[in-house]
Amino acid sequence: MAMTVEVLAGLACMFSTSVLLQILACALYNNWWPMLAALMYIIVPMPCLFFGDGSTRFLSSGEGGAWMKAAKFLTGMSAMGSLAIPAILRHAGLIETGAMFIEFTSFFILVCTVLCFHRATLDEEW
Repeated sequence: MAMTVEVLAGLACMFSTSVLLQILACALYNNWWPMLAALMYIIVPMPCLFFGDGSTRFLSSGEGGAWMKAAKFLTGMSAMGSLAIPAILRHAGLIETGAMFIEFTSFFILVCTVLCFHRATLDEEW
């Protein structure tokens, strides 16, 4: 599947929806604690940028040394942190249950966006 304008437009809409839900989780409940999960969204791609040459190909390959394994671990850890932060905030009583579920939906859409981007770029050479 080549990276066409339609694919890029779809990915942009998915990403925008995820960001909109992130902001709505904060604004609807007049509580900006859920924005902590957005920090994890910034941290998630960092191992790919530092250890994977800016590509997501290393995540699906079995080869690589200790740095690649560390990058896979850090990516997984930060992705799980994106799910854990809203749950911990809800458990502590800092956010409402609705905001937590909106955060989970935002994370799910963001993950789907990343997976679609990964699939679209597998066949292309940069």
